[in-house]
Amino acid sequence: MTGMVSNLKVFVCEFITGGGLYNAPLPDSLAREGQAMLEAMLHDIGAIPGVSLTTTRDIRLPVLEMAGIEVIQVAGDIDQCWTQCIDEADLVWAVAPESGGELQRLASMAQHKWLGCSPEAIRLATSKSATAHRLRAHGVPTVATFFPDDNGWIGASEKWVAKPDDGVGCGDMRIFDDAELLKEWLNDGRTDTHVIQPWLPGEATSLSMLCRDGIAQLLSCNRQLIETCQGEFHYRGSRLNDFSAHWDVFQALASQVAAAMPELYGYVGVDAMLHQGQLTVLEVNPRLTTSYAGLRQAIGLNPAELLLDLHYNGRFVETGLFQRNIVEVNVDD
Repeated sequence: MTGMVSNLKVFVCEFITGGGLYNAPLPDSLAREGQAMLEAMLHDIGAIPGVSLTTTRDIRLPVLEMAGIEVIQVAGDIDQCWTQCIDEADLVWAVAPESGGELQRLASMAQHKWLGCSPEAIRLATSKSATAHRLRAHGVPTVATFFPDDNGWIGASEKWVAKPDDGVGCGDMRIFDDAELLKEWLNDGRTDTHVIQPWLPGEATSLSMLCRDGIAQLLSCNRQLIETCQGEFHYRGSRLNDFSAHWDVFQALASQVAAAMPELYGYVGVDAMLHQGQLTVLEVNPRLTTSYAGLRQAIGLNPAELLLDLHYNGRFVETGLFQRNIVEVNVDD
């Protein structure tokens, strides 16, 4: 890779493990996912010559044992700590939940140092309803998305999924086959925060891709390991490149999404359903996803190097250089 800045200092921030919940409980499941992503990020970008790394660490977690990385322990006000880390860095590479505006807030703090989607792009992609509206307006196959007071959802399906409009993962997300029970559940404080989507048949998938200026390059096409129990969804991980036989279909969708949302930049994840060889978008994640933890092994290239090359040189690597290895990322106990 040429044309990069030498002696590059990067602040790598993973929200959950990095102190984002310093004043709240630290769920084991979120800590496991965060740890997997953090280790992959540090390993990948730390392997690039001339790059030095800083990260923060929630003091409740075990010491991060990775040589050559400045680790700042966090036990209090995280904003002051992150602001200092941003000020001292050349680039900020971070992952955080979109919910509650956390990812957008970090991007705004980092400003021109941010290695990812802009605050405006994050704001759009954070809202499932706004994302669906944009994609459908550009002819991208997208699941219908309704607000609770729009009774059109009742006739759209006999089975529905309700989820937070700005939610992440499977949090506070339920499946219903009874409209009255769904209304009752929403009326319990969720009418202003949730959206409703018809249940789609098929297999749960995700796309890992790089975006810039309305162009997308597919990195891997993944199976999402999701279980349902008593109407609740449980994310167990992903199997990268499990759908590589459908590579062209996934690449076509990646290109459609990027063209419809040219604001997307850097690493982006897309959740979709695959049914009879056709993909339908469920949501767009303007950030790293858990699948990133297995991406380097899946493609046989360093994805952090690809990201920096795209950032500094504006170029995508030849897709023919990618391997399509099947790699499982498991976030269970």
